Amino acid sequence: MSFRKVVRQSKFRHVFGQPVKNDQCYEDIRVSRVTWDSTFCAVNPKFLAVIVEASGGGAFLVLPLSKTGRIDKAYPTVCGHTGPVLDIDWCPHNDEVIASGSEDCTVMVWQIPENGLASPLTEPVVVLEGHTKRVGIVTWHPTARNVLLSAGCDNVVLIWNVGTAEELYRLDGLHPDLIYNVSWNRDGSLFCSACKDKGVRIIDPRRGTLVAERERAHEGARPMRAIFLADGKVFTTGFSRMSERQLALWDPNLEEPMALQELDSSNGALLPFYDPDTSVVYVCGKGDSSIRYFEITDEPPYIHFLNTFTSKEPQRGMGSMPKRGLEVSKCEIARFYKLHERKCEPIVMTVPRKSDLFQDDLYPDTAGPEAALEAEEWVSGRDANPILISLREAYVPSKQRDLKVSRRNVLSDSRPAVAPSSARLGASTSAVATHTTAPSGGLAGAGEAGKLEEVMQELRALRALVKEQGERIGRLEEQLGRVENGDA
Repeated sequence: MSFRKVVRQSKFRHVFGQPVKNDQCYEDIRVSRVTWDSTFCAVNPKFLAVIVEASGGGAFLVLPLSKTGRIDKAYPTVCGHTGPVLDIDWCPHNDEVIASGSEDCTVMVWQIPENGLASPLTEPVVVLEGHTKRVGIVTWHPTARNVLLSAGCDNVVLIWNVGTAEELYRLDGLHPDLIYNVSWNRDGSLFCSACKDKGVRIIDPRRGTLVAERERAHEGARPMRAIFLADGKVFTTGFSRMSERQLALWDPNLEEPMALQELDSSNGALLPFYDPDTSVVYVCGKGDSSIRYFEITDEPPYIHFLNTFTSKEPQRGMGSMPKRGLEVSKCEIARFYKLHERKCEPIVMTVPRKSDLFQDDLYPDTAGPEAALEAEEWVSGRDANPILISLREAYVPSKQRDLKVSRRNVLSDSRPAVAPSSARLGASTSAVATHTTAPSGGLAGAGEAGKLEEVMQELRALRALVKEQGERIGRLEEQLGRVENGDA
């Protein structure tokens, strides 16, 4: 009896990562050395933002995505903070608005000019003051316009209406220790947090209540992360008691882990990036040189390892491009911006497909840039899922594609016009074929009659020459035969 190993079917089994060429990287960026486990990088379809080293305050760089190559040391930065910047986050509803949290205890929201910075930006649109210690986390509400969450080392979570610069909610009794990260759920009705007391919590911000709590989600003392998945489950990364790195999946009640996997014994914090459209989680370790990715499904063991992208250089931070900024025509399902010590390197994740057509199964409708709610509606108790858009429009427009294809196939574009002098008496049969087909493909048309007649004359002359040569060969063969028979 033979046992055959059954391989789980998945369209993401063969996803592979590939770094871009050197000329498409962002060189000579002095990435921040601050000791804080944030990603240090945020990206959207227009701009790349990186927290950088700055003397006498805090700054971050904002570059148009097209500005690759070496970045001048004098390139303008966003430099209004008086202490190092710890976290940045682009607004999901406006690609020119970014929020930053800093050691100076403030949150600032900035409006970036449409074409990028021409001079240093020191004046924020709004300054949000309410924390008494440094602000390490800023994250925008996924569906409500102008709603921003910030969390500081004072163990307080604040939720702001950026449009009016007012504090909406202050949650100050729910976390007894340092907050490692915060993640909104799909419709923004709840958020989950990971805390230094090893607890994972699900919190209703409008009521200020604890919906669910798991103490000692990971036994280790090193930093944890918790993120909401689209179906309400919670995915966490952390460390075991023996300092082995772990992944875990929890149901919305946070009772027992549905799945728990140990990865390795490295000591860098694991940063998870989740794609709700494909249910793939990408896990990047700070100080690692690899990105592991897993598919989350409804069947045991729930967390399915897909593959690992490995490179030589360790990563200082990582940014993830929203789905609407990807190149759909190349079957790109994720793009990461990996921070080295002195540069930022994009890494493209691709599903290999033979067809050039739009791949519906890889690109379901995804969250668009339109807010589903106003801040006041969300405060009043309303919830809404993100407004979805189709990525088919992001596909290479068919008119442009057809134009390129037709240009390549037009004979007069791809071949030089046949000149009368191109056929000579010694031409081969292939030359005859070329002259025979050329008039119908490239020469037919108004004003081409004279050129056509010249070609036809050359063709007739060529045929006469071939006939004459054939007769001459016949006579020579006849003479040779007589010589061999001794008749001559």
